[in-house]
Amino acid sequence: MKTFKSRVIAQMMAMCLLFTGLDVLAEDVSKQSNSEELQLETITVTAQKQEEKAQEVPMGITVLDTVAIEDGNVESIRELADFVPNFLVNDEGASGANSPSMRGIYAMVETRTSASALFVDGVPILTAMGFEDTLLDIERVEILRGPQGTLYGKNTEAGAISIITRQPDNNFRAKISGDWGKMLSAEAGNQSKQAYTLNFSGPIQEDRFFYGIAGKFYQRDGYIENTNTGDAADDRKHWFGRLQLRWTPSDKLDISLITARLKYDEGSVNMRLTEAGASMFGLSVTEDRKESSNLEGFNKSSSETQSLKVRYNLSDLLTVTSVTARRVYNDKMTTDWDFSPMTISHSHKDNTYTKLSQELRLDYSSESLQWLIGLYSDNDMDEFDIEMESDFPQMAKTIDRDFSGQAQAVFGQVNYSLTSNLNAIGGLRYENQDQEYENHVANTRIEDSWNEVSPKLALEYDWEPDIMTYASVSKGYRSGGFNVYATNSKYATYDEEKLISYEIGLKSLFQNNRIMLNGAVFLMDITDMQVSESVTPVLSYLTNAGEATSKGIELEMMAKVSESLKVQGSLGYLISEFDDFEDSKGDYKGNKVPFAPDYNYNIGAQYRFRDRYYARADVIGYGEMYLDKANDYKRDPYQIVNARVGYEMENLDIYLYGKNIFDEEYNVDGFFGGYYVVYSDPGEFGLQVTYRY
Repeated sequence: MKTFKSRVIAQMMAMCLLFTGLDVLAEDVSKQSNSEELQLETITVTAQKQEEKAQEVPMGITVLDTVAIEDGNVESIRELADFVPNFLVNDEGASGANSPSMRGIYAMVETRTSASALFVDGVPILTAMGFEDTLLDIERVEILRGPQGTLYGKNTEAGAISIITRQPDNNFRAKISGDWGKMLSAEAGNQSKQAYTLNFSGPIQEDRFFYGIAGKFYQRDGYIENTNTGDAADDRKHWFGRLQLRWTPSDKLDISLITARLKYDEGSVNMRLTEAGASMFGLSVTEDRKESSNLEGFNKSSSETQSLKVRYNLSDLLTVTSVTARRVYNDKMTTDWDFSPMTISHSHKDNTYTKLSQELRLDYSSESLQWLIGLYSDNDMDEFDIEMESDFPQMAKTIDRDFSGQAQAVFGQVNYSLTSNLNAIGGLRYENQDQEYENHVANTRIEDSWNEVSPKLALEYDWEPDIMTYASVSKGYRSGGFNVYATNSKYATYDEEKLISYEIGLKSLFQNNRIMLNGAVFLMDITDMQVSESVTPVLSYLTNAGEATSKGIELEMMAKVSESLKVQGSLGYLISEFDDFEDSKGDYKGNKVPFAPDYNYNIGAQYRFRDRYYARADVIGYGEMYLDKANDYKRDPYQIVNARVGYEMENLDIYLYGKNIFDEEYNVDGFFGGYYVVYSDPGEFGLQVTYRY
């Protein structure tokens, strides 16, 4: 009854927000359509690695700047996805383990790849492990939908997320904030949450040398009770810090050095066994949000990044850019996978993912011609050390394996104005990968290599200065790899997953830039799909045994109703199905691809009056989502409501906020082959105080 009631309330709020906003807008357009205060802000992006207006980029792109992120109270990339059509970041039970799903393309965390890569100031994060960064003191986040292989390379077959931090300059800026919250439901702990952030930046030497410092501490009590101890099992705590130094020795040269570290000191996974999982271990199902583990699980993972970006203007039109980076993610966790007083399946892992990368590009930009060419290389060194502990000898094992590899790529793109209204864009990338896998327990070694060509062609036509349509065709791919547990040489490796994407879109501004309406339709033809193939009823490996089609619609709207009121919304509708896939367990043709929600939407209204009073409400919803290839397990549709009110002064802001204010549960029931439930976060209310200088 609670779920039905909250859904009805959420839908009623959504309809009220929409129709109230549109009604006020209709009355107000004729009165204030020429006021500059009512125009939407023009956002400049670097989605195609050259500066351009977001409304002129011929692809599906959502941009949130620092103001939008603060207003929406967005704390993580997972929450960021709520505002992007056909985008989902799936929580796999522990901080740092987040698998993105975009336009129906998804990669499980254990594959060591991702279908939608993350880039932080150009530093690539190409795996689901460590797919997280702190949204603190940033300039903007760009979410690019559709294949980005031409400019970004492997593991961007469905899209890319680019985080751009704020550059320090001559202006001194400082901000300190505190966040104190309370969970609406929990089985253990004090149900409290706290977060503190600090960032400041400014000049060391005016016009030449600058610094930026940002830090955050976050802590939240666990809500799962360990009935053996009476304590919470899944508390969350992390620290983040970033230092940036920027040197501009001349007007032509800009050098930035950034180092960042994110450290977790947390409890165990927020999961429990399903009936099938409990039966597998010969156990009974535990109560909701309760376990009786005899092992105190923990997550002490960490990530650290160092990057050097050098940008030199050879002339007013020609620029050379270099991005050199090192990133290390240490996945250090202990987990009781049976959640019982018995030692059936305990894991202790200390895995390390290390990537060194270098990109060098040259770009040219004039009124009628823009082009860029580039070189890219990376080096991976991944170490897997896992101990599976069990009182049953057949379930105990030790894993000691290394993965190493190199990749090299050359790429380029040209944007040329064929007429005053028609632009053509063409791009091409060639990438080669060599990888090696060593099993130190079995004393075996495997080598393999893959190469791929990723072309792109797009046409855009400007019907009017503020109305543009585009059509594009592009190729994307996800890199090949190794099955780390394979004993049959036939399944030792798997190849790249490939797709061809077709997209038609519209970007438009109306009423003197007061209303933005963007839309796109797309179709992706996926071949050599990486799927979990059941070789026997009890044994599965990742193979290239599937073909699928993913197609859908995306809409985004934003309107400045008045100087005080803004409404916004988005909708993604998706059909993603297997065209050809069968194994020893069955034929899955026509089944829905896992982790591809039928739809997602958000609609919200924001009120800021006389730069003092602030109020905002957002309704966020996701459609039905299957969790397995047989479509035996699924998550039902759900909606949540977030709200925030506050009083804003010149230097001090005070807010009351609520996330998931009706405490809607949307657990992923049937994860990992139907054996586990991943809990959704409880609702939360809290107080935020921010001081700016």
